[in-house]
Amino acid sequence: MSRHSSFRCSKFRHVYGKPATKEHSYDGVPITRSVHDNHHCSANPCFIAVVTECAGGGSFLVLPVHHTGRVDPQHPRVCGHSGRVLDVKWNPFDDHCIASCSEDCTVKIWDIPVCGVQQNLTKARKTLIGHSRRVGLIEWHPTAENLLLSAAYDYKVLLWDVSQAGAVIRFPVRVVLMPVHHRYPSEALLLSVSFNSDGSRLAASCKDRRVRVLDPRTGKILQVSSNKTHRATKVLYIGGLKMLLSTGSSPWNHRQIVLWDPDDLSEPLYEEDLDGSAGVLFPFYDPDTHILYLAGKGDGNIRYYELSAEKPYISFLTEYRSLLPQRGLGVMPKRGLDVNACEVFRFYRLIAVKDLVEPLSMIVLRKESGIFQEDLYPMTAGNQAALTAQEWLSGINRGPVLMSLKPGTRLANPYPESPAEKGLAFLQEQLAYQDAKYPRDLSDLSGWQPDETQIPLLMYCCTPHCCEPAERPPPTTESELLQSFYRQQDEIRGLREQLNQKEVRITQLELEIKNTRNNMRATF
Repeated sequence: MSRHSSFRCSKFRHVYGKPATKEHSYDGVPITRSVHDNHHCSANPCFIAVVTECAGGGSFLVLPVHHTGRVDPQHPRVCGHSGRVLDVKWNPFDDHCIASCSEDCTVKIWDIPVCGVQQNLTKARKTLIGHSRRVGLIEWHPTAENLLLSAAYDYKVLLWDVSQAGAVIRFPVRVVLMPVHHRYPSEALLLSVSFNSDGSRLAASCKDRRVRVLDPRTGKILQVSSNKTHRATKVLYIGGLKMLLSTGSSPWNHRQIVLWDPDDLSEPLYEEDLDGSAGVLFPFYDPDTHILYLAGKGDGNIRYYELSAEKPYISFLTEYRSLLPQRGLGVMPKRGLDVNACEVFRFYRLIAVKDLVEPLSMIVLRKESGIFQEDLYPMTAGNQAALTAQEWLSGINRGPVLMSLKPGTRLANPYPESPAEKGLAFLQEQLAYQDAKYPRDLSDLSGWQPDETQIPLLMYCCTPHCCEPAERPPPTTESELLQSFYRQQDEIRGLREQLNQKEVRITQLELEIKNTRNNMRATF
């Protein structure tokens, strides 16, 4: 692709990458040394999850987004897998739910407490057991809630409904692909997957380096590409432009980018050789700005392109360069960006040589900062599910529920309420009622009278595993034993201080009540 395309008329000509300082990065994270070509990182507006190196099992870190700086080496982890963790993905409709897959042949669904992981989390909410070999890929459905796709090295591609009853789920709701009569077809071993915008089609790059388009409900293969001129590694649906993008290599082992018509994979719409490097190219696409980002594994640079529905389809914008190579990348959803700073995309670069997770913000230069730019932030996919899992399985297709990124704007869901939304609304009503009837702050007791006809609600932590006893593994060395002892002493000391503060507060309240009574007696 020609470099003169960077001078075309575009409002994204001057987009640039702004890396965070070390104080605003995550330092001291033992990033996994797995050679699996996954991102090893996932982010949402509340948390960031990073797969870490761990002996004797698999684990990943879950850190609050604002918990930057040096990470404690003893920071609690999610460590319930018995094998190395290969992929993690946040639920797009629940910021406190994350899925992970592992070499132990299982997929686990975890509930992350609102306060973060305060102790080693070993008990998963759901365990999906259906694969006989390591699970390499997982992907949430983009519009239906509780639907999760998993692909493993046993040549099975399964679709799960994680809302099913029971802590262990052994039967998927759909078998998309699987071996037949001990025949292991290469199209059933997936290297990457991508749903289209409404989740009615699934694109996959497979072991034979071809691109396929499938019906995820039936597993029927609708389109297959040729691998004579392009060997695909990663594939991505281009939402809004009705195109499919794949990255891979040419017959001369040059890294290559190809655009396809998803309804006809016989011939590519556009193809271009990039360079002769060997790292896998990870594609990321922003459907709101039509910007494509290409980041190579082991590279320090990230290229930006602008896509269009007309020829030549793709135009080079600019490039971010760094001397530090990236092993994987996580992406923040659009609803977690800083709109006042004109941030249109944000990466989390895993820099293994420094044990560093570096946020990288893509900024569009504007004369006026701190003002919401309507043209940069159109309506985008939000965190509400458009339909339930059973509705989608019955054949219904719906696009994502859109939301506005303008601060203070809230739009109603155009689709009927899902059970999850109804439950959330009920919980909000109950909490609002409790705040009105039984104030939490003792300073608000003036003028409040209890209602004897109502039964007070019990305040408890709504997040599982937040208040469970610690499930740390036993110390193996004398140093770890001493650290555990001192940590417990600090926790006991903190609890005693809290108890003393509460006792002092109770004493003050008793004195205030006594003085009030004396004043009332003196008055009458």
